[in-house]
Amino acid sequence: MDHPDYLVFSTLYREAYLQCFKQPLQQPVSETESKLFYNQIWEHTGLTIGWRSLKNYSFYVLNHENERQENPSIATLDTLARYVLKAPYTSEVTRKNDEGHHPYWFLYRERYLETPVVNPKKKNWFAVFAALAILVLIFGIAFYWWQTSQAAFSFTDDFKKTDEQSLQNKGWQVVDKNEEYWAKRNHLVNSLTLFTLPGDNWPDTASAPSIQNLLIRKLPETCFKTELQMEGFIPAGEWQQAGLLLLADSNLNSPSIRISLGYNDFFGGNQQPKEVIVQAISTPGNGEKPEEFIHFKILAPDSAVENPVLYGNLKHTALRIEKQGQHYRFLYAGGLTVNDAFKELATKDLIIEPHYVAIFALKGRVKDTPVVPVVIKKFIFQKLPCN
Repeated sequence: MDHPDYLVFSTLYREAYLQCFKQPLQQPVSETESKLFYNQIWEHTGLTIGWRSLKNYSFYVLNHENERQENPSIATLDTLARYVLKAPYTSEVTRKNDEGHHPYWFLYRERYLETPVVNPKKKNWFAVFAALAILVLIFGIAFYWWQTSQAAFSFTDDFKKTDEQSLQNKGWQVVDKNEEYWAKRNHLVNSLTLFTLPGDNWPDTASAPSIQNLLIRKLPETCFKTELQMEGFIPAGEWQQAGLLLLADSNLNSPSIRISLGYNDFFGGNQQPKEVIVQAISTPGNGEKPEEFIHFKILAPDSAVENPVLYGNLKHTALRIEKQGQHYRFLYAGGLTVNDAFKELATKDLIIEPHYVAIFALKGRVKDTPVVPVVIKKFIFQKLPCN
């Protein structure tokens, strides 16, 4: 690719990435991330760019050493430009018949690298103005990326809007969508409702890890605190749970950490009262056995039946994870009011370096456990100092 077109393509790809993921391109995209990128382009334009190509382009744009040169086709450039410029939805056949001259790529190209023929006597002035225009453009893009990055340091979602576009605009992606239950996400106003559907990321040789309607977003910082607030969720069936999941990659086979409010009636054959617990586990990934390092009982359902006031402990539930370097804190708050104080349940050093955070609800791989709603009221992310 010629140098001027490379500059245009690089800017175009970065803009498309920013539009899709709501943060600047800083490292090559993963396989799962490139597939999400592919789906977003297809959903908004009706046209496709192979996910492998999107992944390779990220290496090319970031100018990683020893990466082979890329030469995207005019059709690919036009598709990216259509996505960035929010062109009308089309199809490959329609574009070929009506817009085979790929107007959006040339429009984008001319907008940012226009080189008209000028009178030689005015050439020096044109060069000055062109240079100034390019500097202004570069400054504008850099400032926009900086603003976006700064905004990413602190993020709160109270889920007052849960339509697809609003969630995407806030950086959320839905993985393994169950259309029937995803359509019920706005079951209650001013909240997001997930459901404890079959699935789990707990390693199992008989089943691949899967969590339906997993709401996932990229972590913009390495040191942070993230918090989930739920309302009225009382797990009452085997393996029902909901909470926060940190992932090293967006693939559920990757190393992970999760904290959840859940139901437990398994005691290795021992007879003990059923319980609602806060549980935290870390998983090395690749099918290796997890470690449970928090098992904190909130209440015993049998006792609550006799004394229903105990259910007030589950009126509001908040789970928080704080990370500074490899040091993690895990906290829980619960009770009748939203502002109940957090309790530290555990601190632990873990070598897992998460790049994604997700909200989940599941019931494991048990068929007979009922599917119940989980009302999510708020998600909070804040940057923390790493020292």
